Amino acid sequence: MIDTWSPEAEIKTKRFIGHIRGEHPGPTLVFFAGIHGNEKAGVTALEKVLNELGKGAFTYHGSIYAIKGNLPALQEGKRYLDKDLNRIWTKPEIESIKERDTKDLLNEEKELLELHMLVHGILEHEKGPFYFIDYHTTSSKTLPFITINDALINRRFSKLFPVPIVLGIEEYLDGPLLSYINEKGYVSLGFESGQHTEEMAIKNSIAFTWLAMVYSGFLKKDEINGFKGYYEQLQKSATSNSSFYEIIYRHHIDDNKDFKMMEGFHSFEEIIEGTPLAMEKEEFIKAEKDTIIFMPLYQQKGNDGFFLIRKLPTWVLKLSAFFRRTKIGNLLHYLPGLSWANKDKESLLVNTNVAQFSTRPFFHLLGYRNRVLDETHIVMNNREFNAKTEMYGNTWWYRITTRKTR
Repeated sequence: MIDTWSPEAEIKTKRFIGHIRGEHPGPTLVFFAGIHGNEKAGVTALEKVLNELGKGAFTYHGSIYAIKGNLPALQEGKRYLDKDLNRIWTKPEIESIKERDTKDLLNEEKELLELHMLVHGILEHEKGPFYFIDYHTTSSKTLPFITINDALINRRFSKLFPVPIVLGIEEYLDGPLLSYINEKGYVSLGFESGQHTEEMAIKNSIAFTWLAMVYSGFLKKDEINGFKGYYEQLQKSATSNSSFYEIIYRHHIDDNKDFKMMEGFHSFEEIIEGTPLAMEKEEFIKAEKDTIIFMPLYQQKGNDGFFLIRKLPTWVLKLSAFFRRTKIGNLLHYLPGLSWANKDKESLLVNTNVAQFSTRPFFHLLGYRNRVLDETHIVMNNREFNAKTEMYGNTWWYRITTRKTR
């Protein structure tokens, strides 16, 4: 465990909701809340949980950090002040921010610097295994759900929670905090607990926090009064839906003034072909086929008008897990139209004029995510390449889910 490093001495104390260092070895959990300043349910939930931990007789195994994200935006109750803090965690953006004079930085860029220093301090001074969880809410009504970058370690840990799990969001969004962390190989989950102002969003976040502390090994289940009730609450809020989904479309908007979502949609709602979804530049956007709508936009700020998702069959998940374990994807560069994108062999370059088989579902099975470079080329990064699977290999949840998939 940590002996001398004190994050509170390096970072504004007001950023910390709480920090507990256990007497016994164990995991390191890092909870983020308020990365978007109008999403306060996670902050309130973590405050309540840390308060309960302070009053109870618990045995702590490892460490937890509960951290506020965008302090200026939280104070004003706005998603962000200058730019979206959850869209600037890319390597080029971070390097650019670090090289500039602090006095020239925007509000969210200053927040990123502080959070970046904090995350790396934790990674340097703690032993792990590490779990990063980022709390959010949505502008529309929704079931509680988890979003993850689709690495197997994320899949397996997420499956413990009785809520829907949505894969592939990193292919549609640039610069989320958790994508940055996931690329370093650690378990990282986004938990969307409900609609912004609903009391249930706070209750769901509280329940999720207790479950996460138990599943990671920070607390023992029998020390928590009402643990079963927390599980059942999430299960009920999610209407017993714990399926896996995949994002298949994102509707990007350049100007919120030109876009208006049709009223009344909620995430995971099934939509029939031809249903008007939104108005943009005085024209209807209609569903082109039967689909499922996800995170429709009902707020002033944001560039994500709505997403469309589809449910993934169990056999697809099992097949992809098999392919990834056998590392068949390492042989793809021998196929026509595919080559390594760099000397480190971390990414594949796909010439779509030659590689006629190069459909997104095909690469998803093997653990790759797609990034379009131009009309004829795609670069693909393997989600499993950087995953620190060995760090989680001895955890109870990894061993159990590994046996189940064999």
